[in-house]
Amino acid sequence: MTIMTSLSPRATAAPESGIVEVVNYARGREGLIPLWVGEGDLPTPDFVSRAAADALMAGETFYTWQRGIPPLREALVRYYQRRFQKALSPENFYVTGSGMQAIKLAIEAVGSPGDEVVLLTPAWPNFAAAADLSGVRPVAVPLQFEGGKWRLDPERLQAAIGERTRALFINTPSNPTGWTATREDLKAILALAREHGLWIIADEIYALYYYPDGRAPSFLDVMEEDDRILFVNSFSKNWSMTGWRVGWIVAPPAMGQVLENLIQYSTSGVAQFMQRGAVAALDEGDGFVEENIAKAKRNRDTLCDALIATNRVETLKPDGALYAFLKIDGVTDSRAAALDIVDRTGVGLAPGTAFGEGGALFMRACFLRDPLQIAEAAERLQRYILSR
Repeated sequence: MTIMTSLSPRATAAPESGIVEVVNYARGREGLIPLWVGEGDLPTPDFVSRAAADALMAGETFYTWQRGIPPLREALVRYYQRRFQKALSPENFYVTGSGMQAIKLAIEAVGSPGDEVVLLTPAWPNFAAAADLSGVRPVAVPLQFEGGKWRLDPERLQAAIGERTRALFINTPSNPTGWTATREDLKAILALAREHGLWIIADEIYALYYYPDGRAPSFLDVMEEDDRILFVNSFSKNWSMTGWRVGWIVAPPAMGQVLENLIQYSTSGVAQFMQRGAVAALDEGDGFVEENIAKAKRNRDTLCDALIATNRVETLKPDGALYAFLKIDGVTDSRAAALDIVDRTGVGLAPGTAFGEGGALFMRACFLRDPLQIAEAAERLQRYILSR
């Protein structure tokens, strides 16, 4: 028996990230414009970093509350009242070591090995992989792509629900497609969950990145108090804190001890000084978030207008999130195309093959970057597309 054959089949079956593959292929090249991962180019703002640094220097380095320090949970209450007009309690909030951990814990809280969870694809690949690692089978329901837009067919979603289904994973606004559920979509999904006794794991990390106006519709707008919904979220996108790995779950207070236990036996909590930075982000960061959203909207228009003008790209401007999801004429292998594009243009894109069923013919570009870089990337990609 070799080292590899002695490992858990569940561990060895964990897939390599198709996004990271391209990043590793071209990381560090001179003149590279990296649009492949889902983050902006700005570092964490000073007021957040200072709050964390001050707490670190003040000695806030001991074991802390598993559910999150009280000031952070109270700041989350204020944030949801301000942004979602929803009155919640600190007992609804659980601080996690990233949005990724929030997703993993949500899966473990509601699913058992052999169960199924239904998700809409194309989708960020980490959810399906996290479900597999927990022994829960992900069942894909592809969104429909028509006229450059993505839409949900509720009948296809209902048809995917089976005896072993325990949850629906709904990411809106969506990474990578930008699809954003309407209030009617959310009501239809919630009705299915109620009918079948299912949980909803709602990933609304991009809720503020909604370009028609204000924020995107949320399950918080249509749910009742006893609905089975777990919201997973992160400080990464709104406040340029991707490297901090701090997230949260919104859950019914009755689950409090269960979630505390899951946190205890995975990370034993998020460092207290980092949570102080998160408090500052919530309480002082609205202006920074609004600047990020305005920049993303301008860049979305710059990139999409340039690519649509080639008449060889099928897409429309996304309503939400941070990504242009592009179908380029003649591209049948987006993985090979991503490697070719980075070689020939110096623009890093994520291949649609990384995003599961329905994504293979597409390329994802994150547009939350310096507007000059986005304009340059658009020109390079135009030349590449027109030369094919």
